[in-house]
Amino acid sequence: MMSDNLFRTFRTPLLVLLVLAGLIGAAVGVTVAWPGGPPTVETVAADPSAPLRAEIARARQQLDRVPGNTTGWAALGAAYVELARITADPEHYGAAQRALDRSIELKPRDNADALIGFGALANALHDFTAARDYGERALALRPNSADAHGVLIDALTQLGEADAATAAVQRMLELRPGVPSFTRAAYDLELHGRTDDAAAALRMALTAATTADQIAFCRYHLGELAFDTGNLDQAESEYRAGLLASPHNVALRRGMAKVTAARGDLDGAVEMYQALTAAAPLPEYLIEMGELLEAARRPEEAAAVFHEISERFRRLEEQGVTEYIDAAHLAAEHGDPTEAVRFAELEFGRRQSVITSDVLAWSLHKAGRDAEALGYADRAAALGWRSASLAYHRGMILAALGRADQAAAALTTALEINPHFSPLHAPRARQALATLAGR
Repeated sequence: MMSDNLFRTFRTPLLVLLVLAGLIGAAVGVTVAWPGGPPTVETVAADPSAPLRAEIARARQQLDRVPGNTTGWAALGAAYVELARITADPEHYGAAQRALDRSIELKPRDNADALIGFGALANALHDFTAARDYGERALALRPNSADAHGVLIDALTQLGEADAATAAVQRMLELRPGVPSFTRAAYDLELHGRTDDAAAALRMALTAATTADQIAFCRYHLGELAFDTGNLDQAESEYRAGLLASPHNVALRRGMAKVTAARGDLDGAVEMYQALTAAAPLPEYLIEMGELLEAARRPEEAAAVFHEISERFRRLEEQGVTEYIDAAHLAAEHGDPTEAVRFAELEFGRRQSVITSDVLAWSLHKAGRDAEALGYADRAAALGWRSASLAYHRGMILAALGRADQAAAALTTALEINPHFSPLHAPRARQALATLAGR
């Protein structure tokens, strides 16, 4: 069962924004490695992981000279976690584990750096309960560590512990106002339906940014907020501004591809997705490309992409990495809905977040279990997140239950939030609305 905290109304006025406003002048930048990738098809050969690989190579050289550097081993482990995320290569998680293990071997007690690294690794592997434990243990050793709070925030958010996550965000802002804390505050605000406040937090993050990668990261999330509220021109402006700062950024190229698709150029968007997935074959990106191919009426190519994703999930599982959310999405839409429910229930058993509630609701709907699905759809909506996809899912579930007026209201809300939320599902939402109106 989900915590009752998830159902509480977000506090107003929110202390997060007060902290943001009071501390922005003292904001300090924190160097963070973010994914990269080129802005055009012509430059796709660039390796988005190259800068981080170079940093790892330098770190290894330093450790060869000073092999007893426990902090260095912990930092190397954290770098490998980030490299795995950028490249979607799960083998790097093994390298991260070995580096962190070495740090603990050298310093088995009071090793906060290693605990923070293990927490980041656990978050990456979706073991959020373990990540929460590592974060709490690190904070017991280092109560004023912003990095430990970051690990804890990510875990608490995914576990559905909304109030605790918000409190940790506020503490991280007090300790180190900067890009990592402001962006986490923005996500917390967005989940609670405070989109304008989330954008304000991201603007503060942008002001605090001191590197090109940080600027690109902030611009990407500002673009995502604009896209998710249907403002394509603003989204494109943010994505392009980000690419000026970091011309080799996969996430920003994905944003541009989404805008291209939303404007009706499906074939152009497919070409852009093919380029970016060649550089960063993340399951989420591949699923989006497959659904774009399906929307463009290229079913054979879509089927090939979905098969590739299934094989990728198999390889990830062999490495001990579970991608139940994406696997459930894939199975619900393009495979076996019963298997989708199994994946979604497995993930919901580990974390009761907004996302897992929504995925389980949709999987149950696709499996024909709409009465059960509605309860999880209601859970997903409890915090107030203004998500077109969530509203669409809830509307389709209500329609299947014969609750036409409520279904129409939810589907209308979805299209009001973002009429371009999916090249595959936005047209289906309009079709469902037309069917409901004709009853």
